[in-house]
Amino acid sequence: MAKSFRRLAELTTDEAAEAVLRSPLVIIPVGAQEQHGGGMAMSTDTVRAVGVAELVAERLDGSAVVAPVVPYGVSPHHMAFAGTVTLSPATFMHVIRDVVASLREHGWRQFLVITGHGGNNAALSVLAQEYVREDLTFAWTPITSVVSDLIVDVSEVHGHAGEAETAQMLYLAPELVQADGLEPGATRLDELTTPARLSRQARGPRLSVGFDAYHKRGVLGDPRRATAEDGRLLVETAADRIAAFADELLSA
Repeated sequence: MAKSFRRLAELTTDEAAEAVLRSPLVIIPVGAQEQHGGGMAMSTDTVRAVGVAELVAERLDGSAVVAPVVPYGVSPHHMAFAGTVTLSPATFMHVIRDVVASLREHGWRQFLVITGHGGNNAALSVLAQEYVREDLTFAWTPITSVVSDLIVDVSEVHGHAGEAETAQMLYLAPELVQADGLEPGATRLDELTTPARLSRQARGPRLSVGFDAYHKRGVLGDPRRATAEDGRLLVETAADRIAAFADELLSA
């Protein structure tokens, strides 16, 4: 079945000019190049961002185009692990600004960034504030926190490369999950160093630490408990909820 959305990278310039009118929303997936333990590819956040972005665009039935993914993010907290590449927050914001400015010049005025990497959130929040007084709409969303109410039966400590993230990859790109390399990371608060434990407080002062402070493999939770069916629920529901938001935004 033919897809009901278009990827900007696959259009000719003439088709792009038409898409400005027919598909007024640009969805920009952003990810990261960073460690995800011994069992998942470092492109995990990028794969998830693209996967959800395209599912959202499908649900919008032609009202959105999907821009090429930005595959690098703000990942200094993973630099203790080989293969990780990080952008500074300033560089990351400059990249997104330039992408938006370029597409704005061609006539697009509505943008939705979908990030697969939580380390990008702070920079995206700053950008959103910068655009408040501009003649464009700039929205952004994470993935997993959109469906946090559906994440059950997980370890006391869970998150990066843990149950929910692994489940999403088992659904979207199982070929990038090496089952024999999945291993539990930190699963209880009493396993964490004091800085790592303080960094996870929901209220009060905020602290950022490197993921090597959590666990020698940089994993939070037990990815062995993940299933593709759990991933399907999380990914498809996230796409439903984000698409509903985007559809309402487009109709405003």
